[in-house]
Amino acid sequence: MEAYLDNSATTPLCKEAVEKVNFTMTSCWGNPSSLHANGIAASELLEESRGIIAGKLSCEPNEIIFTSGGTESNNIAVLGAANALKRRGSRIITTSVEHPSVEEPVKYLESQGFDVIRLRVNENGLIDERQLYAATNPSVVLISIMYVNNEVGTIQPVEFAKRAAIHAGANALIHCDAVQAFGKVQLKPYNMGVDLMSISSHKIHGPKGAGALFVKKGTRLAPHSLGGLQESKFRPGTEPLPNIAGFAAAAKALPDYNRSLEHAAALRDYFVKNVSAMENVVINSPANALPYITNISVLGIPSEVMLNYLSEMGIYVSSGSACSKGHKSRVLRAMNLSDERINSALRISISRFTTKEEIDYLLYGIANAQKTMRKLK
Repeated sequence: MEAYLDNSATTPLCKEAVEKVNFTMTSCWGNPSSLHANGIAASELLEESRGIIAGKLSCEPNEIIFTSGGTESNNIAVLGAANALKRRGSRIITTSVEHPSVEEPVKYLESQGFDVIRLRVNENGLIDERQLYAATNPSVVLISIMYVNNEVGTIQPVEFAKRAAIHAGANALIHCDAVQAFGKVQLKPYNMGVDLMSISSHKIHGPKGAGALFVKKGTRLAPHSLGGLQESKFRPGTEPLPNIAGFAAAAKALPDYNRSLEHAAALRDYFVKNVSAMENVVINSPANALPYITNISVLGIPSEVMLNYLSEMGIYVSSGSACSKGHKSRVLRAMNLSDERINSALRISISRFTTKEEIDYLLYGIANAQKTMRKLK
């Protein structure tokens, strides 16, 4: 048996995405910018895909920019917003627990003279709204806050960013990295007060190499790539249509959010109840985290040792962000967890296809690992 429980890193493709990718590669492979029939068919498929993604965000199709994934979407948003608005002010507000694809561009901007405020988080990975309001002044040009944390599942109060900006009289853009939220909860950037929102295909059972950035109508960004006219000049270059069409097919195949959330919550609750009964296991995720992500520590067993043990059994989890391979978790450090908990942390991330049998196999694997390690001692 196998148990794939690393869905926050990537998801297996759903059959709808596979079929659409295959169709596009074999029957609709033209360049969407070409003016002949082959290109026109490709262009129509591109715009159909754009409409599907826009529908999932309750926005207009021309507010969707296709990218190669969440990392590029975050870079376009953060760098583009800061550089477009730098004459208005120099302060950027973000959090201490952002994904590297936000933190690294922010660090670069900091080296270029921007004043960066990183909001601290509590033991649940949650920012303090009062700290956000205190940090926001008229010089703020960008506030970037992740919606669902990719390591512990904490849900941040993103809607407070726009309110804080308005309260302070700041003409700031609000960016939300919603990569781990898209497809799992209903997202409406207009209702959230968000100007820029990043999402990704391979987190919702679509192909790698495709993502999107919601850019609210009227929002000005400075492009950081130069070339052709594709994607409103924000992301020039021939569009990877098979990936984009597969992304849209995966999005279209998403089931009812509430039904999927109930399924995820039931599996998470079952897992937490049973794993908490084991000795030397602690839960790092808050109780109200998005149930698709659960972070635990099996005290006394280093993460790498446990990962290798479980992998040999065909159980696949992670020790944190796949983009921080080999590095200790910044998120758990920011939550002020002990070194023992950080060094033994595991992230279990499920999808709508995860079964109770897979959770049972994981519980069996953890219990077996503990017994094996005790014998070795």
